[in-house]
Amino acid sequence: MRRVVEAAGGIVWRWKTGSEIAENPAIAAQKSPKEQLNNIEVCIVHRPKYDDWSWPKGKLEQGESHRHAAVREIGEETGVSIALGPYLCEVEYPLSEEGKKTRHSHDRTVDTKHTLYWMAQPISGDDAEHLLDAFGPVHRADVGEINDIVWVSVREARKILTHSTDKDTLAIFVDRVQEGAATAQNLLIVRHAKAESRKSWKGTDANRPITPKGAAAAFALNRELACYNPTRLATSPWLRCQETLQVLSWQTERPMEHIDALTEDAFAEHPTIAWLAFLKQIQLTLETRETTAICMHRPVIGGMFDHLRGLCALKAAHRQNAVHAYRHRRSAVYNRYAARSQHYRHSKGFTHCLLTCITVPARLFQAVPPVSPTLDRRARPARGNSTR
Repeated sequence: MRRVVEAAGGIVWRWKTGSEIAENPAIAAQKSPKEQLNNIEVCIVHRPKYDDWSWPKGKLEQGESHRHAAVREIGEETGVSIALGPYLCEVEYPLSEEGKKTRHSHDRTVDTKHTLYWMAQPISGDDAEHLLDAFGPVHRADVGEINDIVWVSVREARKILTHSTDKDTLAIFVDRVQEGAATAQNLLIVRHAKAESRKSWKGTDANRPITPKGAAAAFALNRELACYNPTRLATSPWLRCQETLQVLSWQTERPMEHIDALTEDAFAEHPTIAWLAFLKQIQLTLETRETTAICMHRPVIGGMFDHLRGLCALKAAHRQNAVHAYRHRRSAVYNRYAARSQHYRHSKGFTHCLLTCITVPARLFQAVPPVSPTLDRRARPARGNSTR
């Protein structure tokens, strides 16, 4: 029977040491993609077992997601604490070709290695310490697995990389930088965990809590959120949204900001005002250069996607319905929101806790049409204070 070994890794990049952009990253957005690429260094590791140079990557542990494995394996092999950026690609080749220079076999009947790759950037020691409880420990790989790492330019990387598939992944990395990924910032949209049913709950809808299964899903989601190093946490003030991010807030010692306009009632009455509040969070994410995790309700998320689809870099993505984000478990369900988005749903029956990662380029607000916060004609009846 055919066996598929799941793995994950990434291209870790930084601004070239001593460069103008490294001294002042804010000016990167003023540079052309070509200038940005000329100022980027990527990390390559050497594996003595195969005597090859490749991207840091490794196999998933039991019950581990690809995202978590990518961050853990990169940390183990490079000694660098990182946060994930845009999703890059997936690579599949026969296990028998491990270590070989060319990996272009398309035989689907043999044992196969399937690897997902992300862009990734180093984070500070202080940020890594904040994430320790949420993400878990990372131990360095022994010298028999990885015996050297180098930081080189993109041009040098093409010459050094041993495998054809790694060079293909580098080409996709270059495409992402040209799309604006080097100056983009992650925004994490979280749908609250499974809550008590409206029929059985006797209190107000605003105070309806998450269930024990929902709490387990929210706890598991912390490991996924930690992969992106969210330093800003925002949420609807309703209890089920607060409870979804509460443990992450406690583990990372990051406070939660409550946004009244993003409750179900507020969105039902004034969806435009809710969009403006969400848009402000995007703007703060770009201005502060900090990844934001924001927890909302399903109807509110749908309303935000209605606006986000209008900002897609690819017009074909406009036709994709937001429902797809709740049905697919793998990355890049949506093609692009000016850069890319990634989706995660916790498995093993926890189907009500969703993470969507949108990569927001610095030029986004040039494409946002002006919106007036007037009273919306399509306002719907509020229900947050009902006692159903």
